[in-house]
Amino acid sequence: MPERQSEPMTIHSIPPVSAASEQVAFHRKELALILGIYGRMVAAGEWRDYGMSFLKDVAVFSIFRRAAEHPLYRIEKRPRLRDRQGMYAVIGMDGQVLKRGQDLKTVLRVLERKLIRAVD
Repeated sequence: MPERQSEPMTIHSIPPVSAASEQVAFHRKELALILGIYGRMVAAGEWRDYGMSFLKDVAVFSIFRRAAEHPLYRIEKRPRLRDRQGMYAVIGMDGQVLKRGQDLKTVLRVLERKLIRAVD
């Protein structure tokens, strides 16, 4: 029998990562914390709507009093700031950073104070 020649090895490249996986997003536990305070503020009649944006560098949870307005607050997650000021921030309507830090639960406390005032 004639000897068969082996075929040259074919190298396949890995397909590029999809754009969706390059987005920053909130994890389930992070959303649970955010939606917990959101639900309490809705029950208090302070907030009425929210929106979420997942971009390349930042994930944003925007809180509205009414749907047609600018957001009252934005909760942002910026992983690139993890080693600096902290990747979580609560930003007010005027763009002022109300609280920034590494721990989302600690950062959200600035909104908890608003809840205490709303209930009084």
